[in-house]
Amino acid sequence: MNKLRYKSNPIASWHTMAEKPLTDWDSGLCDCFEDAHTCCYGFWCGPCLACTVSGRFGENYCLPLCDILGSAALAACGIPLCVPPAVLSVRAAMRNRYGIKGSLCKDIAVSCFCALCSWCQMHRELKHRKKTPTVITIENNTVYNMQPVPVAQLPAVMVSAQPPTAGFVA
Repeated sequence: MNKLRYKSNPIASWHTMAEKPLTDWDSGLCDCFEDAHTCCYGFWCGPCLACTVSGRFGENYCLPLCDILGSAALAACGIPLCVPPAVLSVRAAMRNRYGIKGSLCKDIAVSCFCALCSWCQMHRELKHRKKTPTVITIENNTVYNMQPVPVAQLPAVMVSAQPPTAGFVA
């Protein structure tokens, strides 16, 4: 007899595990002035900000250099590069890890036209995630004393079975 075996779809099972509600980004794409430090960092040294975000997210610090050097190398060969790969991949990975609303199409559009704003938004998101407090709930457990109630006892007098030795005064 041939028994049919159904294999579970790993993608479908992954989706069932991740059924938590999606959230918005902590700040908007153009909300640079919510965090002036990040805005200045991105404006004056965008590649440094991109490397910082990549490193804090757990990726290689040099990953954003692919966007800069890769685009320049391909442009020198006459091949235009529209979508910077590092900003797109980090943005999509951050959305998936933190359960942030969005789509790959939006990630591509933001990466193409607002790469620096995207790095700033991701930096603000990481700063927000780092300082979000952890709430710990402690339950009150009732403690029961299982020892018996103490009873007062009279002091016991010890009497020796042998007679006292000579020279001993009691």
